[in-house]
Amino acid sequence: MTSKCEYCQLNGGYGELIYETDCWMIFLAPSQRYLGTCVVALKRNCKNLSELESCEWTDFADTVRKLEHSLDEAFNPTLYNWSCFKNATFRSEKPDPAVHWHFIPRYRGKIEFAGVSFEDPDFGYIPQPIEKKVSKEVMVKIRAELSKNL
Repeated sequence: MTSKCEYCQLNGGYGELIYETDCWMIFLAPSQRYLGTCVVALKRNCKNLSELESCEWTDFADTVRKLEHSLDEAFNPTLYNWSCFKNATFRSEKPDPAVHWHFIPRYRGKIEFAGVSFEDPDFGYIPQPIEKKVSKEVMVKIRAELSKNL
């Protein structure tokens, strides 16, 4: 059985689409342990960063600027972590990795948004894959804040 990418939406889906460009899609991640966490997925199936075309890199750079600006305006994070992991697909017998980026805003202190407290106890270290679900209403508000500046 071939593994399907849970992020790129080519074969399923992940999170809620909040913005797209010619080459990339931005999804609000279902886990909001770090307020504003998103996944940026390439629209075509591509296994490695070395296979990205020049226009995709250019579009990605513009997407990074837009997304970071949007978070600066909405929540003012201390810093941003970007990662391009493909580990989960290799849990399958026949892995089929796809390029996507995890966008993780990091906060030195506690953030309050829509009646929810967000804390980053591992600030300054690698973000931990601990899930934090928030209500649908809070997700709608996060999406609205991010969408204002995209």
